[in-house]
Amino acid sequence: MTTIFQNAEVFFPAPGLDTAGAAGQTRNVIVFESKTTLGWGSLDVPLLGLTKDWHGVPLEAPAGFSLATDARRLWFIATHRKPASLHPQSRPGKFMPRLWQHDVAELFLATPSGDRYFEFNLSPNGAWWSCEFKGQRIREEEGDIVMPEVAAFSELAPDGGWVAALSIPLDLLRARIGFGPQSLGNVAFILGHPEPRYLSAADLGSGEPDFHRPSHFRKLQFAPVPPR
Repeated sequence: MTTIFQNAEVFFPAPGLDTAGAAGQTRNVIVFESKTTLGWGSLDVPLLGLTKDWHGVPLEAPAGFSLATDARRLWFIATHRKPASLHPQSRPGKFMPRLWQHDVAELFLATPSGDRYFEFNLSPNGAWWSCEFKGQRIREEEGDIVMPEVAAFSELAPDGGWVAALSIPLDLLRARIGFGPQSLGNVAFILGHPEPRYLSAADLGSGEPDFHRPSHFRKLQFAPVPPR
């Protein structure tokens, strides 16, 4: 398999797109639209980078991410060129709660009003978790429910760096939160257990790190995959 480490690079910002922002954060959350079917090993899409943490402190190695759609699925790709701290009970491709206790990438997708949203957690080893909220930190269901047809992938580089991806059916997102050009979203990371650094693509405000601020999520910006 050709890895994303070999055929993708991190852009700061992506060429021709409005991604400049304070504290290493993007002004918009971009979704790249692919005319061809995407698959693990052929995710030839740009990566956007986060260079600073929640408090504006520069990272030694930036974290990269991308959101991309094809005709059927949304792909959430995350990468970091530092060895990861994995949840000891996590297993590649398996549904696992509380991944945020160790290194994790997080995707938030919300309705235009921000009144309902999904949270997706993606571990560096491909373990994943999801939850639907009907208000800020108010779960739709008390128990965890595995979303059907979600698939997760991961790969480790020889130096310990990692790339992982989550593939989510678009019809499910459209049915639950009306996913589309008016949707809101954000991408975040927790890196560096046991002294974690918190990263957010969107500026979620001040204070202690808190990713559950849907009123601060950004409107998704859809754009074609830039030519290579």
